[in-house]
Amino acid sequence: MPDEALAELVVALDGAVGCIADARACAVEFLTRARSEHGLSVSARAMDLAQLVVSELVTNALKYAPGPVLLELRVADGAVEITVWDTDPTLPTARATDAGRVGQHGLEIVMAVAHGFEAHREPVGKRITARLALLDRPLPGLDT
Repeated sequence: MPDEALAELVVALDGAVGCIADARACAVEFLTRARSEHGLSVSARAMDLAQLVVSELVTNALKYAPGPVLLELRVADGAVEITVWDTDPTLPTARATDAGRVGQHGLEIVMAVAHGFEAHREPVGKRITARLALLDRPLPGLDT
């Protein structure tokens, strides 16, 4: 992951009712501040995807790991990095695609929309990072 961050935010989440919605709101506020304070362009799609990824990663952390969760948002090199730390050292694995399966598609979704994905064990727990472009990329072969 890139070293030079223009903006960063770390939020501790305790699993209380509403904290997943609060985490999504933090992502919106963070990217809105990145626009206003740093003059960065952030597409509506990037804003929506950031909320989706935050929601999926925080939900999984709260569902599978006891204890607190940390959400870190970081803007660097034209992307937002969304990192979630939790206390469970078990690294997640995406399940095989199954249109008939109800639920448990969160990691598949994150990996499908992210431009980068990393999962690392930490001395305590694990850290999951998804990287999203701030601007939409044109589709290959289309000139806009």
